[in-house]
Amino acid sequence: MLDRLVRILDAFDAQNPTLTVNALSRRADVPRATTYRLLENMVGHGLLARDADGQVRLGLRLWELANRSASTLDLRQAALPFMEDINQLVGQNTQLAVLHEDDVLVIERLSRPGSVVNQANVAGRMPVHLTSMGMALLAYSPAGVLEGYLQRHGERMLGQHPKLRHELAEIRRTGYATFDGFIDPESTGAAAPILDSRGYALAVLAVVVPRDSGLLPSAVMALQTAARGISRALGPAAD
Repeated sequence: MLDRLVRILDAFDAQNPTLTVNALSRRADVPRATTYRLLENMVGHGLLARDADGQVRLGLRLWELANRSASTLDLRQAALPFMEDINQLVGQNTQLAVLHEDDVLVIERLSRPGSVVNQANVAGRMPVHLTSMGMALLAYSPAGVLEGYLQRHGERMLGQHPKLRHELAEIRRTGYATFDGFIDPESTGAAAPILDSRGYALAVLAVVVPRDSGLLPSAVMALQTAARGISRALGPAAD
């Protein structure tokens, strides 16, 4: 039963924020009768909501429960003042993300009018191998995490990054990662890791700037300074 509940919740994504019951049943691979029965209970508990036209969406209760997560709450609270400074300084969207279930999970984003196109959305997932955020997180992961990820996704990673280990070593040497046009040809992503006392990435702070805009050096400096500040603000909670 729990597996079916999770599949129903997982059926929603950025491209499908609302679904009909039939589509929900199909995407979750749960029989329609069972979907109807579970839907009534989940709506009753606020985990799902039903629109006036019968479409189903995730409920606010999920947002409420997720925001009680102590580790995420502490991280967001520590990071937000620094993110606001970067957002003002660089004039581009700024985001905070973690490595979760082999994806980059965005947990906060500050938008900016007139900013370059940015595919990162709060609670959205992005591929590790196509983002500066993912590469910075991977470069500063414990050896076991890195090797496990490569066992599961090595073919895809090496197809995009034939000199992967050299790239990761260079990210560790410089303290940041940048990608030009991997997701959007007009943009460059830059990311700096937020480290615990052992030197492993708790999260990553990132911006997306227009390609060839001249903003990258100042953005990287601001990210690295802010990432160190967030690590200090987290203190013992970072370990």
